[in-house]
Amino acid sequence: MVPPVNYASLRALEAAERRRSYSLAATERYVTHSAISHQIRQLELSLGITLFVRSGTQMLPTPECSRLASRIRRALNEIDQALAETSARQGAAVTPLLLSVMTDFAMFWLIPQLGTFTAQYPEIEFTVAPHTDITPPDPRTADIGIWHQKATAHGYRSVRLTEDSVICVCSPDFAARYPDLGNKQLVDVPLLRFGSRSWREFFEAAGIEDAPPEKGPVYRDAGALLQAVISGQGAAMIRRHMATPFLARGELVRIGTAEVPAQLDYYVTWMEDHPRRKDIDTFVTWLRENLTAKNGK
Repeated sequence: MVPPVNYASLRALEAAERRRSYSLAATERYVTHSAISHQIRQLELSLGITLFVRSGTQMLPTPECSRLASRIRRALNEIDQALAETSARQGAAVTPLLLSVMTDFAMFWLIPQLGTFTAQYPEIEFTVAPHTDITPPDPRTADIGIWHQKATAHGYRSVRLTEDSVICVCSPDFAARYPDLGNKQLVDVPLLRFGSRSWREFFEAAGIEDAPPEKGPVYRDAGALLQAVISGQGAAMIRRHMATPFLARGELVRIGTAEVPAQLDYYVTWMEDHPRRKDIDTFVTWLRENLTAKNGK
């Protein structure tokens, strides 16, 4: 018979296997590196097997360790879920899920739609944390992430939300100042730019040859660019998912039919064995269905 093991040791093993590091596991568990090492060593002695092997500065889990950690993780998640459900039944406050999301996606799609989700699922609450950098943060810093890249961390899943494209838009007042404005006439009107993205690819898609050198204001924030377009300062390339609600309300008009693929897609990321996986699955399903419906794809 295997000697009894304590709960903290199981938590230590699960974290160390998932993080592939005693130090990261210690930080996550708010204990010292030596405490994690001691707890795992005690488990090894109790079980009579090797759980981790050193490779340079890393502690790599053995196959036996990974199999054991997977089962422990499921059991711990069941415990966490049971505790959360019990607290909810007793009227205790459930901690909101931390949702890290790209600022433009949050401002121009998610936040306007989030009330619909809350009305359907009032028991699921969020703390929304805008993220401005193209490079996503460590996925462990949030319960759910909506970022521009897939997560590569062990135990995390990323799903692409849409295959977005870029279209050319302007305000109705701007369009009125340039009668018969189409893609071919873009070279003769003020153009707004976003970051380092060039108009060249769009011009090629629109069949515009020998376009003049690019000039005009450059915006590094997609929200600021969109506001500049709405205020009539020029034409701009905007992500279709961002432009769609403004086109529907008549605040923007589309110029021509040309479009090019977006350089960066959006991915929703979460930990596969998250203790609140059921709530996360509910949100991800709602997110994908509504984003598809709103964009017509």
